[in-house]
Amino acid sequence: MLDGKRACVIGAGFGGLALAIRLQAAGLATTLIEARDKPGGRAYYWLRDGFTFDAGPTMILQPDAFRALWELTGHDLAADVELLPVSPSLRFNWPDGTQFDLWSEEAAMRRELARFDPADIAGYDALIAHFATLGRVARPFTEGPERRLSSVVAAAPALTKHRAWQSLDQTAARFLRNPKLRQALTFPALLRGGNPRTANALCAALQLPEAHGGMWWPRGGTNRLAAAMLRHFERLGGEARMHDPVVAVDVEGSRATEVETRSGWRGRFDAISSNADLVHTYGDLLRMAPRGPRLARRLAGKRFGHSLFVVHFGIEGGWPGIPHHMVLFGSRYESFLEGAFNHGVLPADFPIYLHHPTVTDPSLAPEGMSTFQAVVPVANRGRLPVDWEQLGPTVEQRVLAEIERRLIPDLTDRLVTCFHYTPRDFTLDFNAHLGAAFGLEPVASQCGPFRPRMRDEVIVNFYRVGATIRPGGGLPEVLAGAGAVAEMMLEDLSR
Repeated sequence: MLDGKRACVIGAGFGGLALAIRLQAAGLATTLIEARDKPGGRAYYWLRDGFTFDAGPTMILQPDAFRALWELTGHDLAADVELLPVSPSLRFNWPDGTQFDLWSEEAAMRRELARFDPADIAGYDALIAHFATLGRVARPFTEGPERRLSSVVAAAPALTKHRAWQSLDQTAARFLRNPKLRQALTFPALLRGGNPRTANALCAALQLPEAHGGMWWPRGGTNRLAAAMLRHFERLGGEARMHDPVVAVDVEGSRATEVETRSGWRGRFDAISSNADLVHTYGDLLRMAPRGPRLARRLAGKRFGHSLFVVHFGIEGGWPGIPHHMVLFGSRYESFLEGAFNHGVLPADFPIYLHHPTVTDPSLAPEGMSTFQAVVPVANRGRLPVDWEQLGPTVEQRVLAEIERRLIPDLTDRLVTCFHYTPRDFTLDFNAHLGAAFGLEPVASQCGPFRPRMRDEVIVNFYRVGATIRPGGGLPEVLAGAGAVAEMMLEDLSR
């Protein structure tokens, strides 16, 4: 029933790659179009002075979601990508010297809790059980095709019983006594576009590695995983057009019909899906359709999440004492959340997520050297409209100075190469609205069934995939959403 039919996926981020693989594996001739010269979307990389700087995402959870894409056609992910275990999963450090390690192994995690605060062991167990229950309640909204409003209503009693409307911070406070442990276990929301104070517990649930099969790193960087997905798609017979951004999607009546790229190439399709920024998709690509600008204005009025300021640097020496993933909390973390999210300022004291991939994968740096990535959550360009070209070098020096003060005393002398990436770059490279690194903020009114639908309500053969679309942000959710969109598209095209 798919004979002669063609589909187009705009954008080779992880959502677009996963969707394209699923469609092609099902026998639907699929064309994948990417604006940049490399696949992966935000999983980009740079080669500088012998160092490989991987843009991320840096935490690979639920590797079975990736393996499933290969298993669709009897292939093996391990033949294309080597996944290396990361342990400890994440280390948290406070200015007073307190340290807490998050482990995927249950026995190691319990030993760490007993060392850190034995009084919270029972609370931690209860919190893990609570999120497991929330996951079961939310499953109808995160797996398979979109459900009708009636399914939301049917789930309402269970959602109410388990206080699914509460924020991550409120939820953690119900179970954990130690404020530092609460900070540690809710911080990951900041790496998925949410504020722990407002991120809804249902759609921004803690992605604890213990509950998700551990944490992993693809040898060579996350970019190698994206490159392997592209190769696999092409191996199945899919067509990929790289470094040729889409400039328009034509619509006739209620159907999207044709895609045009900057090079002048045009292709006609039976179904089209966008993995691009949603405001850009409707405001620019669908600008000639009445639906486009109207919906773009509505979307722009929603609440968008924060952005990131990222410093990539390579230094002399190996640093086995610094784990793969680490968070340096400032002394005024609560004030940081208040200033960055409620007032749109750049606080003087900010947390730093430090990514040190060479401790797991030395191939990313010249022999005897190390690669680092320091990430600071910052307000998006709508809330913090500063000139990042001017401010960037100052923030970069503040980040490096804090790392030098707390971790690497002679960092300045060891520095080989360094550059930074700002909210402005998110806008320039990804057409990200307001430079928001993760799209819509995962607050209660914008999560689960309240996020944009996978299929456009007016243009009946136009679909959306990615972190802003149901079920939400985070790699496991994006891959699950891609599977649901593929199922929907194949069913529609088989009629």
